[in-house]
Amino acid sequence: MKKILLSVGLVAAGTSGLQAAYAPDQGSMDATRMWSLSGSLRGFYDNNYTTGNSQSGSGGFEVSPAISINVPMQQTEFGMRFIYGLYYYQARENQGENPIDQTFRTDLWLDHAFTERWQTRVEDTFLIAQDPELNTGGPVSNPIRTSQSYLVNNGTVTLHTDWTREFSTSLYYHSDFWNYQNDNGTAANPSLAGELNRIGNSVGIDFQWHQSPTTMFFFGYQFSQVNYTADEPIAQVPLTSTAPVPPPGFIYFSDSRNSRSQAVYLGTTHNFAPNLVFSGRFGAQYSDYYNDPQNSQNNWNPYGNLSLTYTYQPGCFAEIGFTESMNSTDEIAVDANNGSITVSQQSSVIYGSINHQITPKLRGSLVGQVQFSSFNGGTYDGDVDDLYSAGLNFSYAFNRHFSADIGDNFDQLNSQIPGRGYNRNRVYAGVTATY
Repeated sequence: MKKILLSVGLVAAGTSGLQAAYAPDQGSMDATRMWSLSGSLRGFYDNNYTTGNSQSGSGGFEVSPAISINVPMQQTEFGMRFIYGLYYYQARENQGENPIDQTFRTDLWLDHAFTERWQTRVEDTFLIAQDPELNTGGPVSNPIRTSQSYLVNNGTVTLHTDWTREFSTSLYYHSDFWNYQNDNGTAANPSLAGELNRIGNSVGIDFQWHQSPTTMFFFGYQFSQVNYTADEPIAQVPLTSTAPVPPPGFIYFSDSRNSRSQAVYLGTTHNFAPNLVFSGRFGAQYSDYYNDPQNSQNNWNPYGNLSLTYTYQPGCFAEIGFTESMNSTDEIAVDANNGSITVSQQSSVIYGSINHQITPKLRGSLVGQVQFSSFNGGTYDGDVDDLYSAGLNFSYAFNRHFSADIGDNFDQLNSQIPGRGYNRNRVYAGVTATY
């Protein structure tokens, strides 16, 4: 049964693409128990908590309790993790602002084997936060902090079927839900809700040929639909515009950026050795912005992901990967000449991580991500955001229940849009108790 569940997990990873998990403040879990409790207390200094180009620094502290549950059964395995984070910023209290940020995160997963040939995996993540999307991995839609909370829910269901020894299929469905509290925007000053509230749904299938026990080839198809749900004005074509479509004074609403896309791709997974695994797929994606009055951004773009994972000794592993995709953006900026707006970004993401057991009690980790994103349409059509994120952490375990850690997280946004770039550095030290 363990082998069946493991194979489903590998299929899900190959389908959705491995992404860097940049979340050093999510607590530590004891995987040897059916349930686990942990709590972290850290002090930190954040030199730019507003993510602005004029830096605002603050010291503070973080409190983060967490609970995890993992229930293995004969044909089913269920898991849940809940993490709460409270972050106190002294400088904001001195300025008469709310000094506290809070995050709530819940992860759920379910593996079930109907038979040895039919298995399914369900995964869901629910998140409430204020900070930029720098801890989610993959393409970042909004790199700027908001003082209002936003809510995210991501879910994936995968059904894997072994039809013969050599041929199998993987049918998957993925859903994204985003909701920002910042609403009631206008065409002159759009809200984050108007720009980014959306529901995305994707369905796809992989046809897999198991050439050998260590190599699988596949080709697949994916259909995606993104609907922007705020029903708010987000931009107005200037009255001085000379473009016939859309006419001067035309008002864009949230659903002007609705899209449908179709992707076709080829891929493979290959075990060069038991401790060296490669997974990748690459192809092309066609996007149709059917509510855009100009239909000028409908085109083909590259699409896919690559990852290589190396476990070089027990408890030590390294991973490097790459993703290429279209994603949403917080930028709108109507072009005064042709009346177009920014509908999306084309993003290339390179990520990597190293986790090393330095001594039996001392562990170190290094994670990093680089994102290059080009805007599609609007004033800044073709301009680029470069986003760099890195985190270094050292953890020392006094015993199985108590540990201390110290670390540094760095983010930098270089943008061709004036006034958008910033850099941010966060250093922290703390203790964690686990039971």
